[in-house]
Amino acid sequence: MQANTIPQLAIKAIIGLGNPGPAYSLTRHNIGFLVLDALADQQMSSWQLKQNMEICSIALHGHKIVLIKPQTFMNNSGQILGYLAKQGIKQENILVVHDELELPFGSLKFKFDGSAKGHNGLKSIISHGGSNFLRLRFGVDRPVDKEQVPDYVLAKFKESQTQIDEKIHQACLMIHDYIQ
Repeated sequence: MQANTIPQLAIKAIIGLGNPGPAYSLTRHNIGFLVLDALADQQMSSWQLKQNMEICSIALHGHKIVLIKPQTFMNNSGQILGYLAKQGIKQENILVVHDELELPFGSLKFKFDGSAKGHNGLKSIISHGGSNFLRLRFGVDRPVDKEQVPDYVLAKFKESQTQIDEKIHQACLMIHDYIQ
């Protein structure tokens, strides 16, 4: 498979990466949660707490999709894969939405397979099930100094709420377009 080729997969679950709790709600690391909240709001679906995750079901283009926000903190996000396996959802049927330091703010790109590139949420998912899943990389930019990365991803966005909302909406449209 060529590096830029994104396979058309039957997505059955979308995992948004983030950290639970109000202290993290509007931080860069929680962009996965924010995109999933927008998808759930569009469908007027409500979240339920189940085991170590918040979960809700939506329908996109006639496909039932489970939305999941792990409540385990970023470093243990992969723990929810056991639940998905019990539901018959394989790794290649998962889309993970996450923050991406390597892209400028608001840049959105799909990627299939590959390494975690230092992202602890992706590292956890890969360690629990492998790397063969689709990702929607949401650019959050990166600080100049690598030492600032932990504080940077846990900080609130510097961009306006309008800019953030527009990019979240664009991410939702990309997901809708992918799941035809």
